[in-house]
Amino acid sequence: MTVLDTLAATLAPHGDIKPGEPLSRHTTFGVGGPADLFVTVRDAAALAAVTVATHDAGVEQFVLGSGSNILVADAGIRGVVIDNRARAEAADSSGALVRVESGASFAGFARKMCRLGLDGLTWAVGIPGTLGGAVVYNAGAYGGCLGDVLTRVRLQDHDNGDHWIEAADLGLVYRGSVFTRGQFAGKTVLEVEVRLQPADPVALLARAAANDGKRLGAQPRGRNAGSMFKNPPQSPAWKLIEAVGLRGAERGDAAISDKHCNFFVNYGNARAADVAWLVHEAEHRVQEQFGVRLEREVAFVGEW
Repeated sequence: MTVLDTLAATLAPHGDIKPGEPLSRHTTFGVGGPADLFVTVRDAAALAAVTVATHDAGVEQFVLGSGSNILVADAGIRGVVIDNRARAEAADSSGALVRVESGASFAGFARKMCRLGLDGLTWAVGIPGTLGGAVVYNAGAYGGCLGDVLTRVRLQDHDNGDHWIEAADLGLVYRGSVFTRGQFAGKTVLEVEVRLQPADPVALLARAAANDGKRLGAQPRGRNAGSMFKNPPQSPAWKLIEAVGLRGAERGDAAISDKHCNFFVNYGNARAADVAWLVHEAEHRVQEQFGVRLEREVAFVGEW
């Protein structure tokens, strides 16, 4: 029996196990090779138990939310991929301080808060991903970001176990945090707490609908991972990519969207390698022509 076989038996009480699961089924890009072990968990306790057991077994792990904002290699991900579907939520007596597990849909949660008359997340109603992922990348749009309302997060890690940490200690910046900078390696977000403000639900839903309209008008539909690059100070990333002649560029079934040049899309059966080629080409041309280094917002994960 291999280490993974033994680990699969250990993890089975905490979630559903699928060996060799294709990750293309679980990413918004629709690309990506297999996970050695794919484990679906449905609450924060199971998420914590799986991360601890996997670490103790000396096996690599990757926590997957909704599969947005990542490009998985064609060779897949070694070790354990944890499909996080922990979605419970609770509010304090005022209703404005809300705790929600990290696998909850960020867009769905934001829309629900608008319906309940709680302000602070109207900008997020169309953003894909989970609350856990939103913490990692300090998700934002239309002048708002999660850091504006985040109070603290509950973490699981090897040294401190299950504990809460204040938002001020997460180093939140534009599309980044201590997680993206590698300073919190091995720490898993279990739960998120936000403080919102009471407001008129009709007005909040109207603002949310207006943001939906802007997003649908500007961004391509279909299989993509969201904005590929952060916007550099000099110019929006899409303008730089368009200026170097890459609007609509294709490689295999992968393409740079002709609707929005900062979106890279899968028109059919794109390979991760084809998407990566277009990303590298955009980075090279923009650096060569403008001296600007594009910084990726989408994470390249797996065995490249």
